[in-house]
Amino acid sequence: MQDLIDGYQRFRESAWPERKKVFEQLADRGQRPQTMVIACSDSRVDPAMIFDAGPGQIFVVRNVANLVPPFQPDGTYHGTSAALEFGVLALQVRHLIVLGHGMCGGVRALLEGVPAPLGDFVGPWINLAGRARDRVLACDPADRQLACEHATVQLSLENLMTFPWIRDAVEAGRLRLHGAHFDIRTGVLALLQPDGSFSPA
Repeated sequence: MQDLIDGYQRFRESAWPERKKVFEQLADRGQRPQTMVIACSDSRVDPAMIFDAGPGQIFVVRNVANLVPPFQPDGTYHGTSAALEFGVLALQVRHLIVLGHGMCGGVRALLEGVPAPLGDFVGPWINLAGRARDRVLACDPADRQLACEHATVQLSLENLMTFPWIRDAVEAGRLRLHGAHFDIRTGVLALLQPDGSFSPA
């Protein structure tokens, strides 16, 4: 914890004076990000750092393995779906990016099985991507981990289109969906192409 407090002190001394005006404007006018990013909770993958984005620029949702569940308004708790509803309907973002990453532990658990202590929540959550795993295993690629990381991004994009207000916004041209993958070993960001491949940005 002390490391974080020390970091905060450095922020107040060096970064805050330069950014104070930006935060005051955000406080007065509210946030108006044009882009929403669904990313993994992995501590090695920071969307703001990857996209060199400042405060107020991107609306970020993070969860295990950057998954989007299908539309299911059943009265239970849906944190990712709630954030999508807020981002698309309230903030009216114009771009929505699903950002996967290399060496994803959630994807590894999807392929190899969830460790026993993580069964209450991680197991059911990661099984949302079972169809992505099955597609990859049916093709038996050389790099199953990378292929499954790509496949989970594609599955999340498919699930986004099950939300009626996302589908309507996409079809009306008010919202664009994007898939991306960040390799934490090389720093390369790859974007999903119309043919299903991922190419460096």
